[in-house]
Amino acid sequence: MSLQPQAEELLSFWFGPDWDRLPAHQVAERQKALWWSKNPETDALCRTRFEPLVQDAAANRLSDWADTPRSLLALVLLLDQLPRNIYRDTPQAFAFDELARQCTHLALAMGVEQELPAIARVFLYLPLEHSEDIDDQHYVVQLMGALAKAAQGEDKPAFDGYADYARRHLAVIERFGRFPHRNRILGRASSAEESAFLKQPGSSF
Repeated sequence: MSLQPQAEELLSFWFGPDWDRLPAHQVAERQKALWWSKNPETDALCRTRFEPLVQDAAANRLSDWADTPRSLLALVLLLDQLPRNIYRDTPQAFAFDELARQCTHLALAMGVEQELPAIARVFLYLPLEHSEDIDDQHYVVQLMGALAKAAQGEDKPAFDGYADYARRHLAVIERFGRFPHRNRILGRASSAEESAFLKQPGSSF
């Protein structure tokens, strides 16, 4: 158990009650609206409850959260997932991605994912899927693929879906070297090929 109450509060918010004891598919079904939907009320709730912690994480004031698997997972959430809610459609949504990526690589080097439920590993790995580095993309395809291979029964469809999304992210980076849907937000000029791609369904994640 993490010694940081705020880390546990965040994990309970993100994964819901008893998330570390329930089957993965139950957690995924219960939390999918929070995780994957765009909802202004959810974004506002994330901002009210967790923006100060995001800023603390970005300023390296939560370095002790790297001491346990659960609090390190919470740190990754603060730097990767929460900014996408709190700062949606602004450059700040991606401002902490490199820090999140560093935390994920640290976690993998330490082997802490072995102490986390499979559904939690998805979010531990996601900073690599959000990375515009091709090596990160290949790595996360392997990681998500391993989760999908290990999943059984009712859990398997969810993990197959996560693995598929990882492959789709890789395909975009292989083609463009970056995520074109971020160009407008980050003030990057889109190429003609990217502009054409962005008109296709499913071009944004």
